[in-house]
This record gives sequence, C-alpha cells and structure tokens, in this order.
Amino acid sequence: MMLKEAEIRTFIEGATDYFATAAQQAASVGSPYLVTDGKPGAYEYTGVIGISGERKGIVYFTAPRGMLTVLLMRMQETDCSEETIKDLVGEVANTISGNARRDFGKSFVISVPTVVAHEPDKITVPHRRSYVIPINWRAHSAKLVVCLE
Repeated sequence: MMLKEAEIRTFIEGATDYFATAAQQAASVGSPYLVTDGKPGAYEYTGVIGISGERKGIVYFTAPRGMLTVLLMRMQETDCSEETIKDLVGEVANTISGNARRDFGKSFVISVPTVVAHEPDKITVPHRRSYVIPINWRAHSAKLVVCLE
C-alpha cells in the first residue's frame, strides 16, 4: 500500500513542527522521494519507532552528531554527552511519530524509540519501499524515513 500524499504531509509537518518548537528555528524539508531497494540510509544517530496496528512498519529520524549537538545547544542543554545525544534522537523520532498518531488515530500504535548509534548498517527496513523526507536545518542535513505497509 502506497502512502498517500496527505500521510506523507503529516510526517513533514511533524518534523517541521519539532524544529520550530524545540529549536525555535524552522527546518526546511526537501522533496520526499521513494526508495525501492530497501536501503534508505542513515547517519550517525538514529531513533527508530516501530509501528503496529492498522499500519505496520517503522519510522526513523536519523541525523549526524553535529546537528544534534547544535540542536541541544539551541534547547539550552549544556550536556552534549553520548547519552544525551541518543536521548535527543529518540525524542525527535518519538515526537514526530506521536504527532502522526494524532492524524492516523488510535489504530496507529507506536513503540518506544530504539536508538542506534554509530552503526548505520544496523538500520533495516521491514519491506522494500521507504519514503525519505530530507530535513535541512541550519547547515545540517537529516532524514525522516517512513516505511509503512
């Protein structure tokens, strides 16, 4: 089942809202694109949310350390330890997925975030089609990947 444009927009809005609220600085979103070979790729840190219920799959937010460090500083957080960065990437994924749940309803069930650090190859998508939403914030690039059946 293909994601509808309105469903993709839900995730785009979740991402832009997160940056506008948490960092008080807008992020811009590139054109979402479809990856059909199952390898959407990841940066250094990734927060993965499992989706179950009516839709099944994963949503993940992935970003390089530099972006997450600057984001912490924008949020007045002085602790930029590995643990704090991992918490942040999980929180971003969780917040965006939580916003999507508002639109998709109670049948869209989200798991607690799983964080993968320094092992981008460990990120596997449950099926071949993934939508990648490029996120640009200040001089940094991140991705939101939506892989739902």
